Amino acid sequence: MFFSFLPDGRWNPERQTVEFAVSIGAYEGVVRINRRVFQHPLAESPTPQRCVEAYHLHRLRFELVAERKLRRRQLTEEGDVEITGRDLRTHESGSPPRGFSQ
Repeated sequence: MFFSFLPDGRWNPERQTVEFAVSIGAYEGVVRINRRVFQHPLAESPTPQRCVEAYHLHRLRFELVAERKLRRRQLTEEGDVEITGRDLRTHESGSPPRGFSQ
């Protein structure tokens, strides 16, 4: 399976999330990362700008989590992906990483 992630991370003020697009074959969806996910790793308040910056700095990590959730079909009712703090803490091996690092 080849996943395609667009480098289009953007802030959604209505949902208070960073969002980016994902596609695989005919599927096209949105990956959402709630503002609260950024509270722990950021030393400062998770403002929209800081959340988007953190997304860009750790984009690969978010894409890997989104890919794992897509493979497991862990989707919202709308068919999108929501990344939680738990998703970032959970490694395939079961050992929790620190912050966003792998």
